[in-house]
Amino acid sequence: MDKRQIALLACPVCHGKLIYDAEAQELICRNDAMAFPIREGIPVMLPEEARTLTTDERLTPVR
Repeated sequence: MDKRQIALLACPVCHGKLIYDAEAQELICRNDAMAFPIREGIPVMLPEEARTLTTDERLTPVR
């Protein structure tokens, strides 16, 4: 994804900053400990489609 596009997106739950994880193809919200998938280049910003971050993922910075 383009960094400019990511900068325009916000978490749909808390409206906070998202972090792009290129390896996992996810947008991560640290505030809510949620990872939103990117499918075929399109971010799926639905809370029910997001997965909850594990404890290790919450503590480890995204590469």
